[in-house]
Amino acid sequence: MKKFGLTLLTAFAGGALALGVYKFAENKYDQGMSFEDKQKVYFASNRSNAPMVSSAGAADFTQAAAEVTPAVVYIRTTYAAKGSGNQDQFEQMFGQMFGQRMRPQGPQMASGSGVIISPDGYIVTNNHVVAKAEKITIVTNDHRQFEAKVIGTDPNTDLALIKINATNLPIVKLGNSDAVRVGEWVLAVGNPFKLTSTVTAGIVSAKGRSINIIGKDDDDDQEQNPFGPVTQQTPTLRKGIESFIQTDAAINPGNSGGALVNTAGELIGINAAIASHTGSYEGYGFAIPVNLAKKVLNDIKKFGSVKRGYIGISFADLSDPEAAQGLKTDKTNGLYVNSLVEGGGAEKAGIQPGDIITKVEGNTVYESSDLQERVARLQPGDNIKITVLRNGSEKNFDVTLKAEAPVAKSAALSKSASELFNKLGASFQPLTAAQKTKFHVNSGVLVTQVRAGGIFDDTEIPVGSVITSINKQPINSVEDMDNVITNLKNGRLIITGYYPNGGSFSNVFEIQ
Repeated sequence: MKKFGLTLLTAFAGGALALGVYKFAENKYDQGMSFEDKQKVYFASNRSNAPMVSSAGAADFTQAAAEVTPAVVYIRTTYAAKGSGNQDQFEQMFGQMFGQRMRPQGPQMASGSGVIISPDGYIVTNNHVVAKAEKITIVTNDHRQFEAKVIGTDPNTDLALIKINATNLPIVKLGNSDAVRVGEWVLAVGNPFKLTSTVTAGIVSAKGRSINIIGKDDDDDQEQNPFGPVTQQTPTLRKGIESFIQTDAAINPGNSGGALVNTAGELIGINAAIASHTGSYEGYGFAIPVNLAKKVLNDIKKFGSVKRGYIGISFADLSDPEAAQGLKTDKTNGLYVNSLVEGGGAEKAGIQPGDIITKVEGNTVYESSDLQERVARLQPGDNIKITVLRNGSEKNFDVTLKAEAPVAKSAALSKSASELFNKLGASFQPLTAAQKTKFHVNSGVLVTQVRAGGIFDDTEIPVGSVITSINKQPINSVEDMDNVITNLKNGRLIITGYYPNGGSFSNVFEIQ
């Protein structure tokens, strides 16, 4: 009996030790894990006993709806009251198709959807859902409310990563949008017309769709507003990335940022837009592929902004008959190279104006989205194989993607920690040892993104600056910033740091 007791005690001790080691390792490596890796850990320890139907299986959506709905949230945003300006023009042009906007005399409000992708509170939504928001309120499916802060945005894909302070949240499993097939059944889950937790069904009606709502970076406003005017007259370097999954599942105002899932309950896209003459559902909706979203969201979490590589070309899409006719070519697919960015990857690889890009990584290029999405998943320094048609024969080039200089863009703004964090209008990452040495500091965070309309934008604190302290408290992480701004005295915020050139600054703000 004593022997049995000793054996049992040894087993308990061994189990406790293993659990302790696991928790230590989990905490140690959690911050460096991608969202997909975190999900593998989550779903490995939260297995469902119910059998999963295949994505192309029987049209029974009950299980997928039950699994996904708890992880889709309602997003309510508040904006400062404004007169008739850019916001009014935006709404007039697009018929309030992206959310429920009201126009009282006081602060304006809007609503949308978001998808929880990590149990510790990370949520993906559309950039246009949270852009310039003073306050972001999240309502979960079980009716809990949280205030969210913007971790970072990417207007070029219309994606945003926000976060709430919560744990053990239900999440949606990230799927594989490359495996999605036209004709496949899908569900759209979101909050149309403020009707929370609404599920609609349809099929995938097309892939790789470009509808020209994410504009080109012709000027500052164009970068800020991804739905700005798109013109074809003057070739420019395109930054807007569109390769939408098109579906006939009903998507309406308020669905923006919600989930498009297959019948296995896997996230395959983030609902972003509708094709409509009235501003409501008329037949087709469009979602950002999750494989593109994975790269964008992981970059924002890790670096505070998207590390995107560029080929460095301006092109015309030959799937447009007018463009093909104007270029006097009989090719009906591919991308005609108009010009090259000096010193860019394409120029260095040997691609020339007049070449027609016919393949990317061996896959046929039919339209711009076939190139743009593939490149958008890669990092600066990565190589990509480009096949072009030149003088009647195909030539292959290995193009090394080039990084672009950081640009200060995008938005947010007002008394909780989340509101004040959003009011700063910036994203951050901890300093490396080399950066601390460069700036001769012992603490600090690097400014990786500046969003238009925030404090950092107004006071011209640019990307690449270092924040060493707030209210004389050393800052080494976003968590440190939360702690300091939660305990403001007299509504005063003192931000101290260094510009990228090494010059110091100390700015004082009175928070209203």
